[in-house]
Amino acid sequence: MHSTGKRNFLAVIRLLFTSSSLVRKAGCRNLISATFTTRCSTLCLNESEECIEDSDLSSRRKKFDYVGEVGEKEKVRDITSSPLQVLRRWGCDDDEISKLFTRRPALQRANVAQLEFKLSLLKPLGITSSDLVKILNCRPRFFSCRLVLDERINYFMEILGSKEVLRRVIIRNPSLMLYDLDDKIKPAIEYYKRLGFSQQDLVAMLISRPTLIPRTNFNNEKFEYIEKTGVTRESKMFKYVAVIIGVSRMETIEEKVRNLEKFGFSEEEIWHLYGKCPILLSLSVEKVQRNMTFVIASMKLPAHSVVKHPCLLLLNLESRLKPRADLVKRVLEMRLKPLIKEVSIFRAVRMSEKRFLKVYVMCHPQDIATELMEFYEKSKNMKRLAEKSKKYIRKGFPF
Repeated sequence: MHSTGKRNFLAVIRLLFTSSSLVRKAGCRNLISATFTTRCSTLCLNESEECIEDSDLSSRRKKFDYVGEVGEKEKVRDITSSPLQVLRRWGCDDDEISKLFTRRPALQRANVAQLEFKLSLLKPLGITSSDLVKILNCRPRFFSCRLVLDERINYFMEILGSKEVLRRVIIRNPSLMLYDLDDKIKPAIEYYKRLGFSQQDLVAMLISRPTLIPRTNFNNEKFEYIEKTGVTRESKMFKYVAVIIGVSRMETIEEKVRNLEKFGFSEEEIWHLYGKCPILLSLSVEKVQRNMTFVIASMKLPAHSVVKHPCLLLLNLESRLKPRADLVKRVLEMRLKPLIKEVSIFRAVRMSEKRFLKVYVMCHPQDIATELMEFYEKSKNMKRLAEKSKKYIRKGFPF
């Protein structure tokens, strides 16, 4: 029994040692596996971090390269896509650009490609930045209209034959580049060519009459009016007669003819007068009435004197005709002698201001000259009665 207890005791001790060694081995194995796992995991994390860092670095480089490229493109785009920069490169200074944007604010949002294209067409014509300001002051929508500008420029180059002349014509009337080429411009030019207009005649008329193209309208009655003036096609006055009748309305022409008939003119005399001085057709009915009334009532001249001296109808009544007629009358009343031998009211009203004063005022003694000058200035400064209360009725085109 004693031996059995001893045997059991030894078995227990062996079991304890075995379990402890197993635990120790297991702990060692766990430690080794944990260490190996830790090392492996550390290596994998380091490698992955290096890979991530490498990939991040490359992606950053690519991103920076891309951002750099985009930035450069944006810079280039800013330079080319801004109407402000386009106008600066074209030659406009800041003051001129400010005037352009003030006159046409929408120009700041203009299509850059179209703006550059139109400016490139105007540059060879010699149009400068100051000319551009004049053009937009007259026609703010010049760059906003969708039109084939190059076709119009090429057509007018064939008609006018000179870039300098075309430049003057465009500045005089920028709308010339906006009219419909097939429906307005070409038919009007063909009308005048059939009437015998030369290239020089067309140049002169396009400059003197900016509205020549849109307002030209001929019919049989207008051709009869041209014949009634008695001006032949070989005459230098023919182009002026044809153009002024061509751009005038029929009712306006008839109204002005009736107005002169009231003063005792026959129709034949009226058309003879218009043939001699075509610009009379551009005067308003009111102006002709007032000048004719002054010529007949105050100057005591016959009505038909305007046929020989059309300037009596053309001159401004308040600032030219009346003051000079009054001064000449005052000189004659004072029995003074001017520098010229023969006093003629027709010559007096056509003189320049400097010559008129020299002939009728400055040639006298100082006190008399001062008196005459005061009288002359008072007559010039006299305003029309009820001028401020007058109601103006706008009828559009004056003739």
